[in-house]
Amino acid sequence: MPAFLPDLSVILAFALAAFVLAVTPGPDMALFVSRTMNFGRLHGYATVLGALTGIAVHTALVAFGISMLIVAAPTAFWVLKIVGALYLVWLAIQAVRSGGGILVSQAGGKPPRLAQSYMTGLGINLTNPKVALFFVTFLPQFVSAQDPHAVGKLLFLGVEFVLVSLPVVIAIVLFAQWLTTTLRDNAWVSKALNWSFAAVFMAFAATILLAEGRK
Repeated sequence: MPAFLPDLSVILAFALAAFVLAVTPGPDMALFVSRTMNFGRLHGYATVLGALTGIAVHTALVAFGISMLIVAAPTAFWVLKIVGALYLVWLAIQAVRSGGGILVSQAGGKPPRLAQSYMTGLGINLTNPKVALFFVTFLPQFVSAQDPHAVGKLLFLGVEFVLVSLPVVIAIVLFAQWLTTTLRDNAWVSKALNWSFAAVFMAFAATILLAEGRK
């Protein structure tokens, strides 16, 4: 067995934990749904890819100890919180500024490029200190600090997290696309949903501001 592979029991336990976390609502999930409903399935997938890239970055940072320094440094963590909260506030404004309709691209608004949707997914993930805290506190629980192959195993678990999350987020995008088709002719429902997305982003912004680094 390659040295970077954790024991099978660890792989299975982490897969279960990753699945539970993947189905737990968060700003990433709200963004996937919002982006898909506004601009279509491809933009939903591009946002998902951006967020999963962020997960890979967080995993690498934890594996090499950089995230620990960020979370432990009060000033750096405070800056991360402010940037993350402002980013979510900006997304809340974007959710309603085009008139509140779900199908913004068909209502006269200019749809973003796929690269922009990708960067939006990446940005919401990297600027969320809750994600940094999760990976710093949760991921290392599955690898012994004394293990000489700890870095390789942490990277493997990060890849596993992405693979476990992938079917979940794909299902979310497909559901959002179905919901958009179903509600296409209900303008008041469209407005209500976009305002709901705005409220969700604002709520998560407030939650991020309350996140605490390590004492």
